Amino acid sequence: MSATYLMPTYNRQPISFTRGSGSWLYTQDDTAYLDALTGIAVCGLGHCHPKVTEAIQQQAATLVHTSNLFGIDWQERAGEALCTAAQMDSVFFANSGAEANEAALKMARLYAYNQGFKRPKVIVMEQSFHGRTLLSLSATANPKAREGFFTLDDDFIRVPFGSIEAIEQAAKDFDDICAIFVEPIQGEGGLNTAENGFVYLEQLQAECDAHNWLFMIDEVQTGNGRTGKYFAYQHSNAHPDVLTTAKGLGNGFPVGACMVNGRAKNLFGAGSHGSTYGGTPLASRVVHSVYDVLTNSDIMENSVREGEFIRETMTDELQQYGVSSRGAGTMIGIVLRETMDCSQLVDLARDEQKLIINVTGGHVIRLLPPLNISRNESEQVVERLLNLLKPLL
Repeated sequence: MSATYLMPTYNRQPISFTRGSGSWLYTQDDTAYLDALTGIAVCGLGHCHPKVTEAIQQQAATLVHTSNLFGIDWQERAGEALCTAAQMDSVFFANSGAEANEAALKMARLYAYNQGFKRPKVIVMEQSFHGRTLLSLSATANPKAREGFFTLDDDFIRVPFGSIEAIEQAAKDFDDICAIFVEPIQGEGGLNTAENGFVYLEQLQAECDAHNWLFMIDEVQTGNGRTGKYFAYQHSNAHPDVLTTAKGLGNGFPVGACMVNGRAKNLFGAGSHGSTYGGTPLASRVVHSVYDVLTNSDIMENSVREGEFIRETMTDELQQYGVSSRGAGTMIGIVLRETMDCSQLVDLARDEQKLIINVTGGHVIRLLPPLNISRNESEQVVERLLNLLKPLL
């Protein structure tokens, strides 16, 4: 497979797929691979879901783009649906998670500017990942992603994920903080969860309320049913001022969203922000079709059920080897020993077990199968993983 004319920005695997269906991907010779990654939490409804496919086909034959110079009916409908699901007031549609997060961070700056801050700071977490635009990259902790780009580090205060004490100390040390930005579960960082689970979000909101900061949640990866709720923060009693999402929002179609509520309501006005492609008729109809599937089926309950089955079965089978699991719904981390060499696991899983996975945080197998994965497919994920890991452990 030649990539002569493509910039070498991706460390691609030596394989290409020509079609997908549900939990499965197929190569040109029709070899089937069980996809437990779904484009990194993107195809939450599985590959080529019929409702999403139908929406794309119908809208592509009707109207693809007009620009935001004009009213867009499907954008209004998608906005209402998404804000209803998220319990937020209004939404800005972008094209990716990074763009949604960029909008959120711009909003934090504007919020601070309106209060007279000259160079405000946002609290972010160690091991976080928020995107690759310059501002979202500056909020990201990954040193490999940041190297060479002269990030805007003076704009951020980085604290350990899960530590409220660190937030309290930052509030004492800095008088120019304007917001907290956090992932409910750190996907790229190793499927990290706070020690007290989603209660952590409630504690963060309490700090924001006490100091009049914006409370901003990045649900690019955890949103759209991935953890068993439409948004992961809904496992708690917290409620953000700013909420971002993407990935599963379009089930493979590129679209992102930044929603506001509370202190962030009405911060953006005409000309504050924009996007040529944000919320096109086609993208918006896809968002609405995903919403319809998620809210008119038991797919999120299935995500919880099958995710628990995979986590518990893997832990039961491998606990003697020091293996544990974490996550929520079908956002699953299988935690291996830190001393274990995991460099070949992805290749071995693909080549020997016909299973698509990845490894994050150095020693955590990240599984992001479709929310509607069947029990038979979940059993196959477990069986193939055990076949992979037991000889190595």
